[in-house]
Amino acid sequence: MKNNMKKFKTAFTIIGLATILVTVPSCKKSFLEEPPRAQTPDDYFSSTKQAAEELVTSVYNKLYDWSQHSFSWIGITSIASDDADKGSDPGDTGADKDQLDNLSHTSTSLSFGEVWESNYEGISRANKAIYLMDKLNMDPLQRQIFKGEVQFLRAYYYFNLVRCFGGVPKIDKVPITQAEIDAVNVKSTPDEIYDLIESDLTYAGTVLPSTRLIDQGRATSYAAIGLLAKVNLYREKWAQAAANAEVLIGSKNFDLLSDYSHIWREIGEFSSESIFEVNAKGTEPAKGIVGYFVVQAPRGQGGLGWGFNTPSLDLYNAYEAGDVRRDATIIKSGQILWDGWQTSTLAPNARYNYKSYVSKLVESWGKQDNETNKNLRILRYGDLLLVAAEAYNELGDTSKALKYMNMVRNRAGLANASATTKTDIRIAIWKERRVEMAMEHDRVFDLRRTKQAGTVMRAHGKAYVDGKHDLYPIPQRQIDLANGKLIQNPGY
Repeated sequence: MKNNMKKFKTAFTIIGLATILVTVPSCKKSFLEEPPRAQTPDDYFSSTKQAAEELVTSVYNKLYDWSQHSFSWIGITSIASDDADKGSDPGDTGADKDQLDNLSHTSTSLSFGEVWESNYEGISRANKAIYLMDKLNMDPLQRQIFKGEVQFLRAYYYFNLVRCFGGVPKIDKVPITQAEIDAVNVKSTPDEIYDLIESDLTYAGTVLPSTRLIDQGRATSYAAIGLLAKVNLYREKWAQAAANAEVLIGSKNFDLLSDYSHIWREIGEFSSESIFEVNAKGTEPAKGIVGYFVVQAPRGQGGLGWGFNTPSLDLYNAYEAGDVRRDATIIKSGQILWDGWQTSTLAPNARYNYKSYVSKLVESWGKQDNETNKNLRILRYGDLLLVAAEAYNELGDTSKALKYMNMVRNRAGLANASATTKTDIRIAIWKERRVEMAMEHDRVFDLRRTKQAGTVMRAHGKAYVDGKHDLYPIPQRQIDLANGKLIQNPGY
């Protein structure tokens, strides 16, 4: 798929998907009556053999954008949690990352607008791809597979949005009628968004192949079913979460890497632990996740990057004695890293994110900081085992819950958990998720869905307001463009 990414710019320009924002602008009559002056999207996509693949590629390509997985996403998923601090120099706000860190953000904070617009652009591309593929004369089985990939990605983009903002506009097709255009300015309920996500993932899990031997990085049926299990967990559909997780566990196609630290290195890409990851390419022509590495790389004399998103002291202290995950997650100032490079003792921060580190010495980073070969793990087996553990515990099957949690603990060099009651096991699993998934963009959402956010954040001196900070604000620009039809979240 990396080679196919080069096709995106041509395809996307011809598609003409300028719908970065949700709001669809009104058209003047003179514009509607103007005859076409060039090849139209429908002409192109009915006459090009590669059209369907280029459509699908355009939806994948959004995963690499700065606004999708880099600075703003890092800010609202990690810096805003108890796992990380803003980092960098004290006077460097990172536009609004200081606000996210101290919970003083507002509806005009930059990060929310970027994340909103980026995910909706991905959704727009997905809808356009489905719309045009239905018009193509192509093999029906191949159309099914391509649509499965697109619907998997649409579900992922919506999962990001609903976790951040709660109810958002549901746009599951290219808006054509006036009623459909009007609807893009109105919130659907979180349940309606989650229903669409589950529908898309169920379809993808049915039609996609189970493995990708050549085009690694493309969605599989296991990726769809695994993400569906996680979505089920967020909705507290415990039986469905357990059943979907068991599909992957029972397949024997996945396993925990014996060395936890290898997961985020080049040698750990598409390993037995990987369920879905963004397939970056650091060699020429580069197609990496723009800025993901350099934003978080150690700062200071001889430093590699900007030094944002630094692991908190509280996270450092959350690990049990002997837990190998701490040293695989957190870089300490002045430390000699796995590849022989030494961080500066003059760095302005005591700790940095090891999971985002790219070795310039022994990995094919591509000789540019902005688009390295750093793959982003979206879903992995360790995460799924803890999804299964939590679901089984809530169902009362503490034996299976402990079994799956202890698999994760044992890989980390720890003994089996001592918890025995359902309540104690629940708390142990939540703690296990924190240290297993630290700095992997889940912490904010885990705190919210388990209703721990207010208690945890206030314990760290953060002015967390229940009922307000349980969601992020709808970007004010979107409300303005919707002429007030888009209702702001409580407290903003």
